[in-house]
Amino acid sequence: MIRLQVDGIPVDLPAGASLLDAVRAAGTELPTLCHDDRLRPAGSCRTCLVRADGRTVAACVTPAMPGLTVDTAGESVRNLRRDAVALIASALPPHALADSAHSELAEACRSLGIPADPQAGDPTRGRDESHPYVHLDRDLCIACGRCVRMCADVQGTFALTLTGRGADTVVAPGTGGPWAGSDCVSCGGCVDTCPTGAITQPGPGQGLTSRQAPHDRVRTTCGYCGVGCTLDVVVRENRVAAVLPARDGPVNRGHACVKGRFAYGYLSSTERLGEPLIRENGELRPASWDEAVTRIADGLRAAVLDGGPDSVAAISSARATNEENYLVQKFLRTVIGTNNVDNCSRLCHAPSAAGLTASFGRAGGTDAFDDVETADCLLVVGANPVEAHPVVGARLLQRALAGASLIVADPRAVGLARHADVHLRPRPGTNVALFHGLAHVLVDEGMTDPGFLRDRATGLDELTDLLADYSPERVAGITGVPADDIRRAARLYGCSERPAVLYGLGVTEHLHGTDGVRTLANLPILRGAVGGTGRGFGISPLRGQNNVQGASDMGALPDLLPGYGRVTDPEARARAEAVWRRPVPSVPGLRIPEMFAAAREGRLRALWIIGEDVCATDPDSRRVAEALDACPLVVVNELFLGETARHADVVLPVASWLEKEGTFVNFDRRFQRVRQAVKPPGTARSDFEVVHAVADALGADLGCPTPAAALAECGRVTPLLAGLSHERLDREGAVPWPCPEPDRPGERTLYADEFATSDGRAHLSAVPYLPPGEEPDQDYPLVLVTGRRWAHYNSGSMTRRGDNLLLDAQDRLDLHPEDAARFGVRDGTPITVESRHGQARLVARVGMELAPGQVFCAFHFPASGVNSLTSEHADTVTSCPEYKVTAVRLRPTVSDD
Repeated sequence: MIRLQVDGIPVDLPAGASLLDAVRAAGTELPTLCHDDRLRPAGSCRTCLVRADGRTVAACVTPAMPGLTVDTAGESVRNLRRDAVALIASALPPHALADSAHSELAEACRSLGIPADPQAGDPTRGRDESHPYVHLDRDLCIACGRCVRMCADVQGTFALTLTGRGADTVVAPGTGGPWAGSDCVSCGGCVDTCPTGAITQPGPGQGLTSRQAPHDRVRTTCGYCGVGCTLDVVVRENRVAAVLPARDGPVNRGHACVKGRFAYGYLSSTERLGEPLIRENGELRPASWDEAVTRIADGLRAAVLDGGPDSVAAISSARATNEENYLVQKFLRTVIGTNNVDNCSRLCHAPSAAGLTASFGRAGGTDAFDDVETADCLLVVGANPVEAHPVVGARLLQRALAGASLIVADPRAVGLARHADVHLRPRPGTNVALFHGLAHVLVDEGMTDPGFLRDRATGLDELTDLLADYSPERVAGITGVPADDIRRAARLYGCSERPAVLYGLGVTEHLHGTDGVRTLANLPILRGAVGGTGRGFGISPLRGQNNVQGASDMGALPDLLPGYGRVTDPEARARAEAVWRRPVPSVPGLRIPEMFAAAREGRLRALWIIGEDVCATDPDSRRVAEALDACPLVVVNELFLGETARHADVVLPVASWLEKEGTFVNFDRRFQRVRQAVKPPGTARSDFEVVHAVADALGADLGCPTPAAALAECGRVTPLLAGLSHERLDREGAVPWPCPEPDRPGERTLYADEFATSDGRAHLSAVPYLPPGEEPDQDYPLVLVTGRRWAHYNSGSMTRRGDNLLLDAQDRLDLHPEDAARFGVRDGTPITVESRHGQARLVARVGMELAPGQVFCAFHFPASGVNSLTSEHADTVTSCPEYKVTAVRLRPTVSDD
């Protein structure tokens, strides 16, 4: 520690602290117009001047030294600071310091007694209001560079620059045109850091930043992707005025993305459901809650009477809170008497849960994401976090720019791939072969950890025998990745001191997705880079939805209870039965695809779908619709009347993540609080309240009257979560599981002592490469991959009902110029995409991001019919759909006119 004095007050600071840190520790605030704690200090504005042992220095760039005497209060140094602020303010128009202005500069001028200059010049440099979320008033720009550094150093987009000379210097998009046409990804970092109000968010949130957030705010956790950003929601008259990234957010650290920061317009959409709907004479009509709940209860009774408890099923949701998922599975198991409950992780990360459990013993990533900051090699596989998980993508990019080696394995040249030391571009569906090729080099060239493999792993002999058949040359023939690139990537990973593996849906959404997870997990096991050894980050799945981890943690799965106890395990069942005071069925229930098949066959008579638009997001959507139409009772909890709701018998209006209480679990296993910021529209209720209402109508008492009580009860069911509570999360902010005791921290790093497998060892996997479910042929010569784009989220039901639609207005198909020429397709023209299962209409985007023979589209615009293209092929272990490999062909769309 460093000890020095500030205005006579002794201050102790850690090594590396600045004098600005020291001044703040002494309880004094200085103006810092060029400084943001999230950025490297610049020292250019000179508004934070102090005297240090008689020298006048800028506090933000001056290191704290032992024994230093710092003076902030002397008249001369105060006048210097005042003069520096006054000089900056003198160049601005009067409205910069108006009473209504609440910028850092305006507040500094008020505190220093600097009045607005009534003789200041009129505005001359103009405004840029082309962007829906970011407006620029050039006359308020002081060229401090904070926005430029935020865009580069935190977001990693490099979309902004300073242009002009001298007093005419002003921020501008780097592309030179209007802001809306720039590379800006709308993270809001520039808005949040601007000290003068030159860059603002239009509307009621104008002028609000995370540094100056008002008191009328609600802290919650983002309800979009699985990163788990902490957000402060500013509320005005039951309306969201702004959503601000929390500076002390444990994962986002004052950063956000376009969805979490700005995409809340759906809350006030005229399309929001505000009252229940029930089907009568083939049409949906408004109904009261009593009528709707009675209809559901009667339908469930009839289904059980006609077909038994297993004729009822429910699909829970990663968009729902942990407490809601817990209540749903408890309702199915104790009130209905069936294990027919599943959640949407079935469609994305079920192979992660299965694969990580088989390799290590638990269904989550091995390490806290914060530890990636110490990684010297990043292996990012089957993921585009720059678009799908922007806050994580930005942190990974900054780590790479700081010197960590970056290996990206992905068919597309997007996001982090553009910055990679090695970009491996395997043919879709060949992951297992690629991972074996990397492992072959590690073993062949002696880049493994013999001690770790001897003491803490099993399966090495079997894997070594298998790897003999996966030389880089053979793997190159399977994957299309050059053998030299495989060797180079393996050596970067194998020679690093602290390697990290992160992966996404490009690994899981395959016919052999679980094999992909397990063979990828082989790499950190071979390196001894897992299990708290200090030699690596381990492996972590990047979860796509806000609570896809938590939905499974809570037991919303057909074969697993809360905390991943198996329904076939008498001990796990007995623990749950002791708390619930009801028997738990011992036979695993139906998975989502099996539910649809059972409905089409007449075996499923009631299906409750919570927060999932399965007709828009599930594969082979035509067959999904057939299943819903065949089921006698379909209940849908939704925000909007989506495609699935149009097939429902009862539609219930429910609250969004900004309108209810509970918790989420993010991608690195952290429980965080979700808090209600505004009331839901009309008579909409939370899913928690809805499940209780239906249980009450059936004469059942679920207990758990509040979300807090539900989480507490869950802790009694599973020791894995026994130390968690709303009270603790309110106090500590974020707690990872496992957390078995309330007075001990959760486990950030898993397996420090032993792995959670039956023998306490990590299990290497020696499964062979097998081809994907579909292959291109003469009739369908292209391979379609589906995924996400930066401005939208899943089916787009929320992001398409706001100004994000202005940023990305239509779905499109990315293809290589060679394929465009082969099929007679031009950039920007409508095309029809046909597979063996269906067809979709998109707009062509010709570019170099994909290799010839491959095409890509997102699934954010259900009307285009993308999921009618995808097949029913699914992971052989978990039934996760093979979204990443579909054989297709193209033709120009003929106008309907």
